[in-house]
Amino acid sequence: MFEKLRIIFSIPELRKKVLLTIGLLAVYRIGFHIPLPMIATNMGDAAGGAASDFFEKVSVFAASDLRQATIFGLGIMPYISASIIFQLLGSVYKPLEELKKEGEAGRKKLNEYTRYLTVFICVIQSYMYLKFMLMAGGSTGYGNINPNFLNADATGLYFGWQVVAVLVMTCGTVFLMWLGEQIDEYGIGNGISLLIMAGILAQMPKALYELIRNMKTELTGLSRGQVGIETLILLVLLFVGVVFGVVFITLGQRKIPTQSAKFTRGRRVYGGTRQHLPLRINQAGVMPIIFASSLLMIPGVMFGFLAGRFESGGGVFNVMNLFSLTLSDQTSYIFNLLYVALIFFFCFFWTAITFNPKEMSDNLRDSGTFIPGYRPGKRTTDYLEKVMVRITYVGAAFLSIVAIVPTIVYGSLGVPYSIAGFYGGTGLLIAVSVAFDLVQKIDSHLVMRNYRGLLEGAGGGVSPVV
Repeated sequence: MFEKLRIIFSIPELRKKVLLTIGLLAVYRIGFHIPLPMIATNMGDAAGGAASDFFEKVSVFAASDLRQATIFGLGIMPYISASIIFQLLGSVYKPLEELKKEGEAGRKKLNEYTRYLTVFICVIQSYMYLKFMLMAGGSTGYGNINPNFLNADATGLYFGWQVVAVLVMTCGTVFLMWLGEQIDEYGIGNGISLLIMAGILAQMPKALYELIRNMKTELTGLSRGQVGIETLILLVLLFVGVVFGVVFITLGQRKIPTQSAKFTRGRRVYGGTRQHLPLRINQAGVMPIIFASSLLMIPGVMFGFLAGRFESGGGVFNVMNLFSLTLSDQTSYIFNLLYVALIFFFCFFWTAITFNPKEMSDNLRDSGTFIPGYRPGKRTTDYLEKVMVRITYVGAAFLSIVAIVPTIVYGSLGVPYSIAGFYGGTGLLIAVSVAFDLVQKIDSHLVMRNYRGLLEGAGGGVSPVV
């Protein structure tokens, strides 16, 4: 491994890309610790347990810690939201669908629209974030704000400073978007994905410190809430097993055999070669877990907020509080059943949007390629759709298992969620996917110079066949 790293840094072009990427990620981490000047406390601590849990879960795929009101407080999530919106609209809105087919010019136009929508989302989210933080403070409702920034009547944050906070957080997200684009163009790897991965990995030292601090150097019989020697061994084995499963399914493909048609030119016969069409088992990627977890988090927080508006002990309060507790308790059967059902739904929904069997069938026909045993056209389309439905069941089941593994670890062993979150869910899937994408892009530079890849198997592109 050290020899391969030496080779990477011995290639001038690759060394420049890697160092630039590391430098830009360091800039992101520095800005992550610069707080807004009007903030006095940690937002997550003052907001209470439910809000703190909400910020902790959302921060996994936001490339930031929402419990810290910093200049990068919103992270990169507004840009991701804008990209998802345009991707969804591109499959149902005809002008955007035509724009996607215009090649590089259409892609630049879509990127421009995505940036505009990102700024709009940033303004809305930063304002709501600021208002929620103001309401989450102490007995006066302003415990999170530095008293020097309150208005003359001490009834709220001065309006001018509210505008400054919104503009600073909006500019912070736009700056992160620019950083990601610079990594795409001059660095190595996908810039936005690397920012998210850096945010996830940055939480690991804190989680490990918490695990070691609460660990006991004795046998505890796997008692809930106590981390003993056997609990630590079980956590290590479970982590290795989950990572192995994530890697296997992430690289897993269903390879459909194809054959190109033969044609004659002069006295020579061309074509007739056998190839394969790879279909990813986890076609939807990490998006179903993001959608499902977001959809389940918001109602729990909303019902808890509404319950606080009614008199404690009343009928409406009890109903709202019951819904809030049910949708916030990750160890409850109802929560996990809803979680799994939403993951299956969004798996098929996202696959139906991103995978077009008719378009793939037309491309095969236009290139003179066919699937043996199936006529080009409708029969090929139906076959591709049937295969994708079958493997989507496998991918959805895999995502469901990975999504509830942290809940099982958290509920059965009593391990803090900051530690259990690394055993599955969104963070682990993003980290593994981005790591393989980065390795493959580094390998492409090494292979061009007749070097072997970092990982001869997985990194070189060899995937398990299902």
